[in-house]
Amino acid sequence: MHPWGKMMVSKIPTTRRASRARLAAAVGLACVLAACGRSDEAEAPVAAAPGAVTAQASQQAAARQQAADDAIAGLSVDELRSAGAAAYQESRLYAPAGENAMEYYLALREKQAGDAAASSALIDLLPMSVIATEQSRDRGDYAEARRLLGLIERADSKHPALERLRASIATSEEQAAARVEQQKLTAEQEAQRAQTLERERAAQQQQQQAAAAQQLAQQQSATDQAAREEAARQAAAREEAARPQPARPEPAPQETPAPAPATPAPSAAPAQLRPLSTPAPRYPADALRAGTSGEVMVEFTVGVDGSVSNARVVRADPPRTFDREALAAVRRWRFEPVPAPVTTRRTIGFSPTAN
Repeated sequence: MHPWGKMMVSKIPTTRRASRARLAAAVGLACVLAACGRSDEAEAPVAAAPGAVTAQASQQAAARQQAADDAIAGLSVDELRSAGAAAYQESRLYAPAGENAMEYYLALREKQAGDAAASSALIDLLPMSVIATEQSRDRGDYAEARRLLGLIERADSKHPALERLRASIATSEEQAAARVEQQKLTAEQEAQRAQTLERERAAQQQQQQAAAAQQLAQQQSATDQAAREEAARQAAAREEAARPQPARPEPAPQETPAPAPATPAPSAAPAQLRPLSTPAPRYPADALRAGTSGEVMVEFTVGVDGSVSNARVVRADPPRTFDREALAAVRRWRFEPVPAPVTTRRTIGFSPTAN
């Protein structure tokens, strides 16, 4: 389980019931208002223009999202942390609206700037949200695509995928409106299509979130295993160094042997690595704002041409905070050419006072 998925687990039953009760009341009110709107529109004698059903669905989704946002905004920092951990445990990573880990951690970061757990969670959830946005767009669920796009923009207003997603959603909506106009879909057919889309979306998101949660758990398990192995190795080395060495007996005098025939010299020791360029890693913005320091031990191989390959994190303190930047920096390092590949380890420190 991810570290931010474990936080506040003991407090989840009470705070989770309170939080979800507030959210349920707000979302229920939004649904009642939306239902009244649908009833009034059903009594209107004038047929809806092409694309009106989609616009209505977007307005209803926006109303429900606003109600959920208002309910989430009323939660305390501890309630948000507990609700986010519970949503992650239940694989509600970015859906359903108003009850997912991404919205809880966004609200937590807005209430408590620089929260390390919220920042780490959002970094891990962003790539999955981008994929989910593209899939919602491709199946014609534009209201959901725009909801997810809004979450991505709140998490990272400079995310490189934002403009591409925004443009592709607008283009897809225009094409869909043209198809609706051409096919002259009836209101009943459009309603059936919306129901089908909702079922497909729920099933697809459930599968995606379960797979994503499993992938995150496997990644964290691998990192924890590497840290345990490194800790065990260091403990064994300390134990070996502390163990008293037995006294060596004085060698008995020996006659001087006759000179032995000349033998070939032993093979040379592994070449010493001489760095040519070791640029420092970039300090993560969230960690810098939070004043977080730490270090990362990285193992890598220097090829005969001096380039770096096979870089991996052996140990990180704190976990997952500086891993990405440490690996990115090491891959840019260059050394003098060596006769044969050499595998080595380096520890990279991160301190906010040095930046």
